[in-house]
Amino acid sequence: MSTSIDRYFTDAKNWSKEMTRLREVLLECDLDEDLKWGKPCYGFEGENIAIIQPMKNVLALMFFKGALLDDPDQLLEAPGPNSRSGRRFRFRTLEDIETAKDAIASFVAEAIKKSGTEIEKPDAIELPQELIIRLDEDTELKAAFDALTPGRQRGYGLYIASAKQAATRLARIDKYRSRILEGKGMHDR
Repeated sequence: MSTSIDRYFTDAKNWSKEMTRLREVLLECDLDEDLKWGKPCYGFEGENIAIIQPMKNVLALMFFKGALLDDPDQLLEAPGPNSRSGRRFRFRTLEDIETAKDAIASFVAEAIKKSGTEIEKPDAIELPQELIIRLDEDTELKAAFDALTPGRQRGYGLYIASAKQAATRLARIDKYRSRILEGKGMHDR
């Protein structure tokens, strides 16, 4: 009987061969393997190092603390404009993985060495003015928002602030009020 991680690779509809090869490269680096967040995750002595991320048009290997890695050839990219720590290595073919296997091993070795290093975090989360005013007016919302993790607070702040119009920012606050009161982040189920 195969394990759930083995089934993940054998049952994959997309990127099966590429993910299997990437898995081999990562396991050759003596990393531990587990399913986390529904995806193959690789760690070392209890610390997450990288996760395989199959997407529609690309397969990515995301290093959790990739911002700390030396990347002179700029092989790693931030997954989004507000990403502080994670960096992705993107692949489209088996050949891409074969060509990059030495670079992957080098990134893994450096990530292991830096596994105890913390990513510098900003002192305060910048919130949009509309959210600040709403939190001041709504004590229940403020208490719930303050109880959220800093990452969840930051997620809401970034999403609400990204609206160009004040009316849209206010509508976003109203839309997510119940989720905040439940202690959930924007992407929590």
